[in-house]
Amino acid sequence: MITLRHLITLILMVATTLALAPVATLAQETTTDENDKINKFTIDAELMTRSELRYGGLPTDAEDTDNKAYFILERTRLALDYERTFLKAHITAQHNAIWGQAGKGSFNIYEAWAQFTARNGMFAKIGRQMLSYDDERIIGSNDWAMTALSHDMIKLGWDSPIHNIHLMLAYNQNSESVNGGTDYRYGDKPYKTMQNLWYHYQHPRVPFGASLLFMNQGLQSEREENLKKTYYQQLIGTYLSYKPRNWSAEGSFYYQLGKNESGIDIRAWMASVKGTYSPSMQWKLTAGYDYLSGDPFFAVPTGGGIGLIQHKTIKGFSPLYGSHHKFYGAMDFFYVSTYFNGFTPGLQNYYAGVTYKPISKLKFDATYHYFAIATNTENLNKKLGHEIEFTAAYTPIKEVTVSIGYSYMRGSKTMEALKRVDSQRQLHWAWLNLIVRPRFLQVKW
Repeated sequence: MITLRHLITLILMVATTLALAPVATLAQETTTDENDKINKFTIDAELMTRSELRYGGLPTDAEDTDNKAYFILERTRLALDYERTFLKAHITAQHNAIWGQAGKGSFNIYEAWAQFTARNGMFAKIGRQMLSYDDERIIGSNDWAMTALSHDMIKLGWDSPIHNIHLMLAYNQNSESVNGGTDYRYGDKPYKTMQNLWYHYQHPRVPFGASLLFMNQGLQSEREENLKKTYYQQLIGTYLSYKPRNWSAEGSFYYQLGKNESGIDIRAWMASVKGTYSPSMQWKLTAGYDYLSGDPFFAVPTGGGIGLIQHKTIKGFSPLYGSHHKFYGAMDFFYVSTYFNGFTPGLQNYYAGVTYKPISKLKFDATYHYFAIATNTENLNKKLGHEIEFTAAYTPIKEVTVSIGYSYMRGSKTMEALKRVDSQRQLHWAWLNLIVRPRFLQVKW
C-alpha cells in the first residue's frame, strides 16, 4: 500500500533528478579550468539591538496592576555564502536574547541550504530556508520577530523573466526513532507535512503582476481517540499588483478549507486591497482595507465543552506563516498574540498613512488604523479601537540603519473583553532599533 510518506519520497527523488539533470549536462560542457575560476565566498553579519517600552501593550492578568515593561532585545546573525557556476550554498547561525540573560536566550541555525541551478532556469534548493512570497501576507520571513521564520524543505522550480513556478515540499518529525510511527507533535513548525505550489507572472514591460498560491498542510490529530491521524487543511488564493509610474494598486484573496487538528471543518477567507500614490519623490500616500473572516463563538472540540456552543465549522481565517507585524498594526495585537482563550472573531483593518523622505537616507512614516472584529458577538459591538503609529528611519551608511517608533491605541470595551487589556484601555508602545550589517570577508578565485 502506497502511503503519503512513500509518495512524498518518490516525488522528491524524481523531481530532484529532473532538476539536476540539466546541471550535470551543462557542467560537462564547461571546462574544469573555467569552473575553477568562478568561485565566490563571503562572510556577513547582522547585529540588531532593539529596546522597547510597553505600557498596556500586551494582554494582562486581571489582578496585575503594573502594566509597564522595559527591555532590550538583541539578535546576532553570522552568514556564510559560497557561489560558483550552478551551485550556491548558504549557512546562517542565529542567536537572540534579552540583555541580562547570561547563558540563556536562543541559538540555532536559521538557514542551511544548497541550491543547484541550470541555465534553463530550473533549480533545486534543499535544506532550511527562509521563504518570502508576494507581499508576505501568507508566507514571509517575519523578520521583525527576533527568531524570524524558516522552513526545512526542498524547493523545486523554474524561473524565467516572465514566469516563475515553485514547488515546496516539507516533512517534519520529532526524532529518527522508529517507535511511535510518524507521530509529530512538538517542533519549530506546527505542520507535519506541507506542499506548496506558487506561480507568478510578471512581464518586464507591463506593470502588472499576478500570483497563484496553493498550500496543503498535514497536522497531527489532537483528538484523544485518534492521536495517530493526520488532518489536512488547504489554502488557495491570489495576489495581484498594478504599479505604473507614481501610483500602485494591490489586492489579494485567499480561501481556507479542510480540517483543523481536532477534525473540525474549516471554511474561512480573507481579502485585502491597498492603494499608493506618490505625488513627488519625497511624498507617498497609502490607504487600504483588510478583512479576515471570524467565528461568532469559541471553537469547541468535537468532544464538547460545558457551557460552550459547539459549531461544526471554523470560520476564523489564519494568515499562517506571513509577516504579521507588517499588516495588522505595529502593536501586534492581532495574529501575533491571540485573543482570550483562543477566540477568533476575525478582523477588519481600515488604514491610511503618509511617508515623507526629505533626503534619500531619512524617512518618516505616520499611519492610522481603525480595527473592528468581523463577526457579531453577544453583548459586544464590533469596534476594537484606533491605533496611531509614528516611525522614523535613518541610514547614514549602507551597513547601518537606525529607526525609532511610537504607537498609541485607544481600545474599546470589546478590545478589553477579548484581549484582556488594562481597564484604562490606553495602550502605548515605543521602541528604538539599531541594525548593523557588516561584510567581514569577500573572496573570489
